[in-house]
Amino acid sequence: MKINEFINNNRFYNNYKRMWPYVKPIWFRALMSMLICIPIGSLDAVIALALKPYMDLVMVEKQLYSPWYIPLGIVAFTSIQGGLKYLSAYLSTWVGGKITNGLKFELFKKLLTLQTAFFDRKKSGDIVFQFNNQADNACSGLLNNLSVFIQRIFSSISLVCVLFYNSWHLALIAVLVLGCAFLPVAKLQKRIKGVLDKTVVADSAIITEYNEVFAGNKTITSYNLANHEINKFHWILKNIFDLRIKMVQRTQWLSPMMHVIVSVGIAAAIGYGSHLIMTGTITSGNFVSFITALILLYTPVKNIGNNLNSVQLSFYAIEKIFGLLDTIPSIRNKDNAIVLDEKPHIIKYENVSFEYIKNKPVLKDINLTIHEGQTIAFVGNSGGGKTTTVNLLPRFYDITSGSIKINDIDIRDYTLESLRENIAVVFQDNFLFSGSIKDNILLGRESATDAEIQKALQMAYLDEFISTLKDGINTQIGERGILLSGGQKQRVAIARAFLKNAPILILDEATSALDNKAEAVVQKAIENLMQNKTVFVIAHRLSTIRNADLIAVINNGQIVERGTHEELLKIENGAYKALYEMQFKKQEVIIGK
Repeated sequence: MKINEFINNNRFYNNYKRMWPYVKPIWFRALMSMLICIPIGSLDAVIALALKPYMDLVMVEKQLYSPWYIPLGIVAFTSIQGGLKYLSAYLSTWVGGKITNGLKFELFKKLLTLQTAFFDRKKSGDIVFQFNNQADNACSGLLNNLSVFIQRIFSSISLVCVLFYNSWHLALIAVLVLGCAFLPVAKLQKRIKGVLDKTVVADSAIITEYNEVFAGNKTITSYNLANHEINKFHWILKNIFDLRIKMVQRTQWLSPMMHVIVSVGIAAAIGYGSHLIMTGTITSGNFVSFITALILLYTPVKNIGNNLNSVQLSFYAIEKIFGLLDTIPSIRNKDNAIVLDEKPHIIKYENVSFEYIKNKPVLKDINLTIHEGQTIAFVGNSGGGKTTTVNLLPRFYDITSGSIKINDIDIRDYTLESLRENIAVVFQDNFLFSGSIKDNILLGRESATDAEIQKALQMAYLDEFISTLKDGINTQIGERGILLSGGQKQRVAIARAFLKNAPILILDEATSALDNKAEAVVQKAIENLMQNKTVFVIAHRLSTIRNADLIAVINNGQIVERGTHEELLKIENGAYKALYEMQFKKQEVIIGK
């Protein structure tokens, strides 16, 4: 039982077990890269072993021509060792690259399964570092150091054999000192874990800063924020610098201590070795060979602190990676989820409540019924819960209590893919991917024909604009569609929604960020898109929802009024009437004059 507990708690074993699925497809090359390290390390003993006959025959007995094979042998073995080192480096890099790519691929797939709330809580730098950089840290550091350790283990074994071959008395002293040198290593892990946690946060902060400068460059320029960002970046760099220094303080004491311990071992060997030579127990050749083997054995030990630091960082990265891969998304398919393959003919919100933060409700007892082909509009004060209400339908978030049903079946009983396949969303600020206009439109349905694409362009009022472009629909739009205006980006998103042709359409304040001219064109495109669909509209400008079948006024997470435009205007001191009069009363008076 104790052995099993040790194995289960052993950090190296657990990391190896988790990494094995990524190593298995390339196990032969991985094994070869490690096996090659055995002769590389073992050949370190050749020089030390060769010095005994050389010293005894040449330096002591003056036989100049007898050991001619010794220098040639040293050159030959060293050449073999050099070739094997190159092969080991090549295989380690190949294997490491394959494993790294495997981890990154799995992390990327995991990233795409995580719920919207996960991204709400994270910074872009955290995502990049945790889902990309950690894989590099895990594989490159671990494989390189594993190769070094295997080389040094077999180098140590072969050198210890040389020590005992020359003098078992001196070898016992050397091995005892070597054991003492490794005692401080046990304390290293606890000393650096806290610093590693803070270092990861700091490294991700610098990535976030670069991303924010890239995305917010216009804001930085217009508000003269350059000095503010410089000071912020300086603070981040200082924090990283302080953490690096702290890491040195907690780990690099090991190497100097090793130097001291090793020097004691060498001094003891020289002192006792001199006595053994004088008494005739060993020859001068034995002694020189022994000291050479001892120095070769102790030299890598003196720098072990650096290697252990890298290994600890790799283990830390591996644990973080598998922590992410083990994450279970809060929004996922339930067991035996069914496919929504029937056209949605009725949607019901039944006593729906929701909270982003526990015990801080955002929606309270929302009840709505929307029939196929109807348009429902949500209006109300800012932060009242309009967007949250519609975000619950495609399960960007899951409700806290109550239920949302499509065709009298809870949406949580449907597969996420089939549910979202039936819903198209046009946001206020639609995200466009780098590539061409066509690439972005085809995201709605990649199998669309040229005729269907052309119809989508016409319905989105994009065809005239595209005709003015040199490359037409194949025009590159830059990252996030930076080369398009706001109205053009909205129409690309509308064309994308046209191709998806989902029966449920969500319009999340799709025109609120546009000027009047752009809004007029986009509104026409939206009216085309709304045909024969069940539509959820979040409206800032009430002029866009006068013809809605139902208007729900949501304030402070509750529906305070519902009805048609005309019905709501008849409510004295009503919330909708107040909003309407605020937006249009003055305009109507001016027109009346």
